[in-house]
Amino acid sequence: MPGALSGVRVADFSRMYAGPFCSMILRELGAEVIKVEFRESGDACRTIPPVTEGGEGYTFTILNRGKKSITLELKSAEGIEIARDLIARSDVLLENFSAGVMDRLGLGYDEMKKNNPKLIYASLSGFGQTGPNSNRMAFDSIAQAMGGLMSVTGFPDNPPTKCGPAIADLGGGAFTVISILAALLHRNASGEGQRVDISLQDCIWLLTAVETLGAFVINGESGTKMGNMHPGIVPWNTYHTRDGYVVLCIVTIGQWQKMAQLMGRGDLTLDPDSLSLVSRVQRRTELDSIVADWVKDKTMAELQKIMDDAGLPFARVMDTAQIVSDPHMNSRQMTVEVEQMLSGTLKMPGTVFKLSQTPGDPFPPAPFLGEHNSEVYAGLLGYSEEKIDKLMGQEII
Repeated sequence: MPGALSGVRVADFSRMYAGPFCSMILRELGAEVIKVEFRESGDACRTIPPVTEGGEGYTFTILNRGKKSITLELKSAEGIEIARDLIARSDVLLENFSAGVMDRLGLGYDEMKKNNPKLIYASLSGFGQTGPNSNRMAFDSIAQAMGGLMSVTGFPDNPPTKCGPAIADLGGGAFTVISILAALLHRNASGEGQRVDISLQDCIWLLTAVETLGAFVINGESGTKMGNMHPGIVPWNTYHTRDGYVVLCIVTIGQWQKMAQLMGRGDLTLDPDSLSLVSRVQRRTELDSIVADWVKDKTMAELQKIMDDAGLPFARVMDTAQIVSDPHMNSRQMTVEVEQMLSGTLKMPGTVFKLSQTPGDPFPPAPFLGEHNSEVYAGLLGYSEEKIDKLMGQEII
């Protein structure tokens, strides 16, 4: 079944996490993604542990499923001309070098749009293409630090803490997908391509500001680390049962009234003023302690039945092993098996794109380095066998 983006070609010059996550989503939705890699080493993510028995970085195989890999030396004039040739035949260019690198290579937006005015040129970098920090290098934790997220993550007495997954890289990649899709819609209507400029710091600040900016504007507070609690909702926390950790999130007045009755503390709801979120936040320490005392002597199974029967939000804190074996997640096909040529059968995350007509496709394998050189250079670009042999001999491809 053709994907929603069938017919869209992406020249992908990105590497590591952020850019490849973006192009992974585009490919999963049907786009053709041609991954341009360094000739000898390829994407550095290919060697990040854990590594399969076939010598492939597991993270690489997840992020690059279904893409076509070609090798190309961009430090040579002829390599740059080949890149120009590929870009001229593409709908989207994706890159996540530091600002200015593509311009110095002669592959900047202003140059590329001359031969391909419909090109959507997506740049994803730590600090964007403009501003005093635009030339600085960044990785995920740097964006989390400078976007405000680390300042409000962790427990009060502990140092600032990064989010477990690479949320800046992955979130930045997702925002870049949204921007590319918007640009494609605009191009369909106007015939115009455009430049997309996404900053990891910008993305993290947006995610952080949703819950922190209001308190700063109204009260002059910059936000503090609150562990697993919510700054404006009580009770909302992680609690320890007899056999593991659970999460309870009680938001509405009706939910709090039910919760108080379950705990045998109907007295907590007798005063109408005590029901509001503002009142509960003011009594955070007291109420959170009451909930914790009620939870601690129950098993997770007992607590889940109580909460489910009452229709109240509840979750066990699940690890990777539990998610992979979870009946609900398996019914959603959120762990699938993919056949890698070098590594055999590998478990992969399934697709989140449950579209009725054009669902995401998570099953094609990730390529080995340069796997599609012949297909792209001979088929797409029309190079002769002699030219390809010459380019290989010159160590350009």
